[in-house]
Amino acid sequence: MEYSTEAAVSIITPTYNASKFITETIHSVKEQTFTNWEMIIVDDCSLDNTVDIVKQEMVHDSRIKLFELKENRGPANARNRAIAAAKGNYLAFLDSDDLWLPQKLERQVVFMEKNDLAFSYTDYRIMNENGDKTDVVFRAPPKLEYKSLLKNTMIGTLTVLLDKRKVGIVQMPLYRDCSEDFGLWLSILSKGIHAYGLNEELAIYRKCVHSLSSNKLKSAQKTWNTYRKVQKINIAAALWYFVNYSLHAFKKHSKTT
Repeated sequence: MEYSTEAAVSIITPTYNASKFITETIHSVKEQTFTNWEMIIVDDCSLDNTVDIVKQEMVHDSRIKLFELKENRGPANARNRAIAAAKGNYLAFLDSDDLWLPQKLERQVVFMEKNDLAFSYTDYRIMNENGDKTDVVFRAPPKLEYKSLLKNTMIGTLTVLLDKRKVGIVQMPLYRDCSEDFGLWLSILSKGIHAYGLNEELAIYRKCVHSLSSNKLKSAQKTWNTYRKVQKINIAAALWYFVNYSLHAFKKHSKTT
């Protein structure tokens, strides 16, 4: 398959005490069939040997870059630091415990260039903390616009690819009590941009027991705060969207329990 030689992808990866999984995550990037990428890892003051592991990987691959923050300020700040340093035409997001399948970037770049898209996402599978794949696969809705995304947070961050030339300057909101990735997607779609799903399973999300996404109440609170603080939606409209979000979230979480 053909794609633009200028279609470099900047991969945004925040880390914090990620020594258990970061090697596997990096290797899933190094195994990509699309090779024109840079992986920008921003460490948020890890207390383990995450930085040492990343530096060892950097010796063997100059496409891996590391920034060490001097103050722990959360994953949104770390992602924003990486976004600011990104040189690629595309932005991809991969957290330090998740994985990509080898053709993830190639298939998605082709999909976006062929259809002239600004924002895309894909299907992804759930694995447990030990890395065992489950039978749960989340299918990408064919298309999402602003109001439909408000009612359904089905976009997996590890599957997103953004064309910087079309979406412009992006930054994740820094409210710690909000959903920073959901907030960013909403901000982009609020400009009239649409997001499109590639119905191929190209990523694997690690569901850890103590992760935020496994805490349904905190996740719901962050979604509500994103409506009110980031998007400035009035209470009546926010309640309407929240009810719809809750129904979708219930169906989503019931698949993984």
